[in-house]
Amino acid sequence: MAEVAWAGRAAAVVTDASVAKVLGVGAGGSVADVPTLVLPVGEGTKTAAQLVEVWEFLARNRVDRRGVLWAIGGGVVGDLAGFAAASYLRGIDYVQVPTTLLAMVDSSVGGKTGLNLQAGKNLAGAFHHPQAVYAFADFLRTLPAREFAAGAAEVVKYGLLADEALFAQLEAKPLTLAHPELLAIVRRCCAIKAQVVQADPRETAPEGGRALLNLGHTFGHAIENVAGYGAYLHGEAVAVGLAAAARLSRELGLIDDAAVARVERVVAAHDLPVRLREPLPLSALFAAMARDKKNRDGKLRFVVLEALGRAVTRGDVPVEPVERVWCAVGAC
Repeated sequence: MAEVAWAGRAAAVVTDASVAKVLGVGAGGSVADVPTLVLPVGEGTKTAAQLVEVWEFLARNRVDRRGVLWAIGGGVVGDLAGFAAASYLRGIDYVQVPTTLLAMVDSSVGGKTGLNLQAGKNLAGAFHHPQAVYAFADFLRTLPAREFAAGAAEVVKYGLLADEALFAQLEAKPLTLAHPELLAIVRRCCAIKAQVVQADPRETAPEGGRALLNLGHTFGHAIENVAGYGAYLHGEAVAVGLAAAARLSRELGLIDDAAVARVERVVAAHDLPVRLREPLPLSALFAAMARDKKNRDGKLRFVVLEALGRAVTRGDVPVEPVERVWCAVGAC
């Protein structure tokens, strides 16, 4: 935080209890003498009540329009702090310091911020790009194995949607902390996302575009909503969603059984689920999907695979194959 670009500007830090423990910050403490708000851990933190708490924290510490908010944490911290920065004083600068694999490769890049509503995930938010993203690999060594695996789901997603060579690399050697190409893979995922976002910054392209980054997420977000936020880590829900998206792609005649099997093997090789732990009501899952942000004119849109390494959006998918897919991944 001694960067010259930030010198002389009021600053504040938002983090969560898990990261605060790693940093040695207690309640009411600070990071590098910067006022710090420590939030609860988990997806349940992305609420309007917590957003108000961040606003009040910024106001108490007299952060003005030249101020900088530092988001140090995973995707939850980044999404919530980013939305707070977008809306406090009608917009202040913020900086992302992602501490999880998922945040490093995905949520810290692209400028999407937001919080969850009872009706669904990320239904309130804003496009507000961070001024910088600083990713430190040492943070990855502090992650529980389950959290690292959850981040790997997004890495697999990037291979499936845009980089067959990356997918093959993960197929040959699953991603671990000891993987010799870990940092290169993180950079590759960021580059893919940056390229997609630059071409369609506000997800307005009629087909494809930024919506492709949601491969597996139409299913995954529905799982999180219906199972209850926190029952599955985001990456775990996305992992089941990737298996479901592959199966739907097969239902639509785009890929074959062998491709589906490859997707499920790679997902499972990263210690991620390809099926639900227990059934969930189909009616509730479809209701959650109906609130997905990608939908157009009341019709469901899915990101599907034309091939491993190439994704497209489809808005003409009948209900029946989607039902079969849900049953195949354990909803029924």
